[in-house]
Amino acid sequence: MALCPELDIASEGASIEEARANLIEALTLFFETASPFEVARRSHNEVFVTQVEVAVE
Repeated sequence: MALCPELDIASEGASIEEARANLIEALTLFFETASPFEVARRSHNEVFVTQVEVAVE
């Protein structure tokens, strides 16, 4: 999975390269079709990304 957390847009692919290419395509389509209001509404200035471990029994 590839994610752009600043705009809350994600994509996926069979490989990292494919997921990245699909995300670029999704972002391109978003910017081609979204209104300035929608771009501003989705824009997140502060993003926090981390990894966590969860024990599963």
